[in-house]
Amino acid sequence: MFTYVLYAQYYLSKLSYEIYYQRLMTVAEGITTLLFPFQWQHVYVPILPASLLHFLDAPVPYLMGLQSKEGTDRSKLELPQEANLCFVDIDNHFIELPEEFPQFPNKVDFIQELSEVLLQFGIPPEGSLHCSESATKLKNLVLKDLVNDKKNGNVSANSISMYELLKGNETIARLQALAKRTGVTVEKMDLSASLSEKEKDLKLQCEEAELRDYQLNVQLREVFANRFTQMFADYEAFVIQTAQDLESWLTNREQMQNFDKASFLSDQPEPYLPFLSRFIETQMFATFIDNKIMSQWEEKDPLLRVFDSRIEKIRLYNVRAPTLRTSIYQKCSTLKEAAQSIEQRLMKMDHTAIHPHLLDMKIGQGKYEQGFFPKLQSDVLATGPTNNNLGKNLRQPKLSDLSPAVIAQTNWKFVEGLLKECRMKTKRMLVEKMGHEAVELGHGEANITGLEENTLIASLCDLLERIWSHGLQVKQGKSALWSHLIQFQDREEKQEHLAESPVALGPERRKSDSGVMLPTLRVSLIQDMRHIQNMSEIKTDVGRARAWIRLSLEKKLLSQHLKQLLSNQLLTKKLYKRYAFLRCEEEREQFLYHLLSLNAVDYFCFTSVFTTIMIPYRSVIIPIKKLSNAIITSNPWICVSGELGDTGVMQIPKNLLEMTFECQNLGKLTTVQIGHDNSGLLAKWLVDCVMVRNEITGHTYRFPCGRWLGKGIDDGSLERILIGELMTSAADEDLVKQCRTPPQQKSPTVARRLSITSLTGKTTKPNAGQIQEGIGEAVNNIVKHFHKPEKERGSLTVLLCGESGLVAALEQVFHHGFKSARIFHKNVFIWDFIERAVAYFETTDQILDNEDDVLIQKSSCKTFCHYVNAINTAPRNIGKDGKFQILVCLGTRDRLLPQWIPLLAECPAITRMYEESALLRDHMTVNSLIRILQTIQDFTIVLEGSLIKGVDV
Repeated sequence: MFTYVLYAQYYLSKLSYEIYYQRLMTVAEGITTLLFPFQWQHVYVPILPASLLHFLDAPVPYLMGLQSKEGTDRSKLELPQEANLCFVDIDNHFIELPEEFPQFPNKVDFIQELSEVLLQFGIPPEGSLHCSESATKLKNLVLKDLVNDKKNGNVSANSISMYELLKGNETIARLQALAKRTGVTVEKMDLSASLSEKEKDLKLQCEEAELRDYQLNVQLREVFANRFTQMFADYEAFVIQTAQDLESWLTNREQMQNFDKASFLSDQPEPYLPFLSRFIETQMFATFIDNKIMSQWEEKDPLLRVFDSRIEKIRLYNVRAPTLRTSIYQKCSTLKEAAQSIEQRLMKMDHTAIHPHLLDMKIGQGKYEQGFFPKLQSDVLATGPTNNNLGKNLRQPKLSDLSPAVIAQTNWKFVEGLLKECRMKTKRMLVEKMGHEAVELGHGEANITGLEENTLIASLCDLLERIWSHGLQVKQGKSALWSHLIQFQDREEKQEHLAESPVALGPERRKSDSGVMLPTLRVSLIQDMRHIQNMSEIKTDVGRARAWIRLSLEKKLLSQHLKQLLSNQLLTKKLYKRYAFLRCEEEREQFLYHLLSLNAVDYFCFTSVFTTIMIPYRSVIIPIKKLSNAIITSNPWICVSGELGDTGVMQIPKNLLEMTFECQNLGKLTTVQIGHDNSGLLAKWLVDCVMVRNEITGHTYRFPCGRWLGKGIDDGSLERILIGELMTSAADEDLVKQCRTPPQQKSPTVARRLSITSLTGKTTKPNAGQIQEGIGEAVNNIVKHFHKPEKERGSLTVLLCGESGLVAALEQVFHHGFKSARIFHKNVFIWDFIERAVAYFETTDQILDNEDDVLIQKSSCKTFCHYVNAINTAPRNIGKDGKFQILVCLGTRDRLLPQWIPLLAECPAITRMYEESALLRDHMTVNSLIRILQTIQDFTIVLEGSLIKGVDV
């Protein structure tokens, strides 16, 4: 929630207060009124007295009207919390918005519709102060009358004749008509004669201007109300009502979620999401939903009742052709009806004002007219104020000048509120993230990053800015947090330079038993700041502060970094007043403790947001030294891929297993392709795994291999595609233990998947029941993946090719009952069976009783042979197991697996290569497998480029 400051000049003259009051109240009330059906729930001070100027230090959302002296420069105005401040300069028609302020949906079309309404009433939409010609004439007439009146607009009792008071009376009108019929002449009975032509014109202009003002007001409100109605027309479907009675709901209010935000956002058009994801986190939206829930037990809130009736009206109009949620702008269709209703209401008088008492004022209230309230004089409000120097000696009291008791009383609620908000935000972030991970427990899928997560993190950034803005001595820049960090960095760098600490020379290398390991990544607040400062994409301090928060949160170092920042007490005392939140020791410790609890879950809030930055990576290839040479004579290469792209093929320097490289952000890493050109004498390489680390975020990915790369060994592969898994460091585990929350739940590590004849030729063989269960689980994970909102889905590559993925599950099916005896000392693989099946299909004509079945089977055989031959002829040196993986991935993508399985099960080669008890020779098992695979045919499978590179089908 952002804070709003309305800024207007206040001159110390006899007209100033009236003008100043009118400007601020009009804008403030206009903002709150146009929010219908929502209501501003926070601090609302349309006119802030000078003695209460320190209220701007309040670290809470507010809307306040602020005065300024004549000629005050905006740059000299020091306001707190400028990172979240909406500044409206009423005099100069200027608005300052925060950098991450979300744009209103269909902003251009919305402004265009408002401009059309204004132009209909002769008002330029550019915000000019010039009024229409008719209004100018009316103002001049009123001003001239007041000057000639000599009574400042006050009407004395002597100047009002009895006839003028009775001129609108029906009895007088009937008497006049009767007198005319009898021929009697009555003096001063002609009503038209009682008013001069000038007075009649003035009265008509006043009435016309009043009507036009009302019509303009209602039509502008209709345009705003129409936009909110269109955006929230289906909000009621996402309201969660769990309590049976009002008392139980009120008791458990803080522990319950009342609105399904993730589902609501997933149903909205893409352009609306930046605004809606922030808006539904506001207090006024939460109150709106609370009022909706309470309306089932209590009388419905008036604004809610009107809003629901509007929604019902839309549904009635669209009952035959319901409108789908679309980002196409829909104009308000009730402007004409609204204007007519205002006109009808003004024609019916429902109250007659009594005669006002005389006011002893130099500036009057306007001419009095029987039956109407006095009107404000437009010329008085439009006249510019005169200069006055009386205010130069006035001094606004500062909070630091007050007594300690008053300071404590004023700020205690601020500090207490900040701490409570921190506790609620961290708790919600933790529960929300753990809830998603519980759904994915054991599935091996990468952690999700959804709209709800982004919204919560943005809210946390706002909270930190408010905390660092509270009680500042002197504000420097728009981001108080980044300003503090910069000053801390300057002091630390000076001390490092003077001390010339050897720690700054670089991290030490730590080796494992195998002799190769990634060097320890240095944990440093200053280093993380340098990473942010090197990002040319970020131009402002507020952006740098938010990027630093996201990076620290992703590295699980936010609490630790902030604790280090606040450890320099001399700097903190220099920057902050004694009542500031950061100088309240007990509350500060609780605040850091709440932030520490966020280390229990994984966030990718930096990696997923800054997608175009350059990031340094470090990779290490770890061989199995007992069975392989660590150094080979061939030319090795590597290609790292992530959700956002890949590095391309990179040559690895000979005799080196570790290398660094820089490329555009790859996102979460998914696969690594590794291989060599088979040159030289030592061209056989047994790789245990590949490890790749993001040098900014510190995320380390492990890509298990455990296979040979070389001709004439294993399956003859010269390159392999490895699937990555994110590693959890020991430091992370220690931090999780400190926060007294359960550690992040994670699936048990699965043993490296090996071919049945690789290495020793011995593997643990699961039974038939375990294999069928694995197939069901792999398919079920894919189905659940597509039932999630698109932005919350994890990596499909992991679900297909990971340790518990579909490829591994089908390998177990094809391995079951496979005759693994070596023929002529040569290994036999599943791909050998696939190739024999293709040879049979290409040389044999199948004959069936049903001609339709013949055509279908011939088509399936032809397609299967085409795919296998395309994989075999691809310009890649992938081994037989790698080819089987590509075949399964392509068959899943193109919905062909259910057609291929029965072909392979009926192929004569199966009797020679499989035992009679094999699953592929059991008709019931094959039919069950086909039905399971058919459940994923309704989904669109998009394969990662590294999986099918070079295969043209």
